[in-house]
Amino acid sequence: MDTPTFAIPPSFLGSRATPDQAAVLVAGIPLDIGVTNRPGTRFGPAAIRRASAMLTDGQNPSGWGDPAALPLADLGDFAVALGDIPQSLALIERQAAALAKPLLTLGGEHTVTLPLLRALVRRTGPLGLIHFDAHIDTWPDNFGQIYGHGSVFYHALREGLVDPRRMVQIGIRSPMPRPVWEWTVEQGVHIISAEEAHNSGPAAVAERIRAVVGGQPLYLSFDIDALDAAQAPGTGTPEVGGLFTWQAMAILKRLKGLALAGMDVVEVAPAYDVAEITALAAASLAWQMLSLFCP
Repeated sequence: MDTPTFAIPPSFLGSRATPDQAAVLVAGIPLDIGVTNRPGTRFGPAAIRRASAMLTDGQNPSGWGDPAALPLADLGDFAVALGDIPQSLALIERQAAALAKPLLTLGGEHTVTLPLLRALVRRTGPLGLIHFDAHIDTWPDNFGQIYGHGSVFYHALREGLVDPRRMVQIGIRSPMPRPVWEWTVEQGVHIISAEEAHNSGPAAVAERIRAVVGGQPLYLSFDIDALDAAQAPGTGTPEVGGLFTWQAMAILKRLKGLALAGMDVVEVAPAYDVAEITALAAASLAWQMLSLFCP
């Protein structure tokens, strides 16, 4: 390696490929107008990109693939409509629909997953979903708003974007209304609480995920607050008792061979971070996701 990590270009993993050369695309979505607690995830994509420079000086020892060596094109940030959630969702969907290659998205609030699913389903049909989060995100509304980061998968399920029998949520532990939990389970969604993930271990969790999602196309969405607040303080709605970073990485590396059609890492809010540990965790999770595409 000729360039020290502190001088890597400010794209994700220093990527320099053009979209036509790339096997996988990266885009940021700096949206945070549908959050229910602390704002600031609009600055998440830039923070994750900066932190990703730490991951460019060698291969991933889990399988010895090198995500930084993939033909990887960072498209920059998608356009959003300032202060307008429905118009932002329409813009995001339009931009994502124009892309025909697997897309790794850096958020931004979790609401961005909804238009990404809408765009992807046009090509794939209903998707399986692996969803890491502290929150179930199936509230029927977002404190009076139709759309927001707490209702994203309510809409995804109601719109038929996700097959609930092939949807699994990992790390759930936040307070929630009991009817929201019961509605989600009634749809057929599989829920692995944070406590269950701790007690079972990464290998057992990964095995259960694989059994649920099967071999058909699926989407992988990782809300950084799936991690414990001590591991990822830089997020808008932190919750204690979550996954540790090593556990999340150990689960992800066991998902190789699944039919990943798209993926995201969302809810990084760098203003609340400490020593960039949340941004580095997010970049590392994205790096591990990209490792799944390595030979």
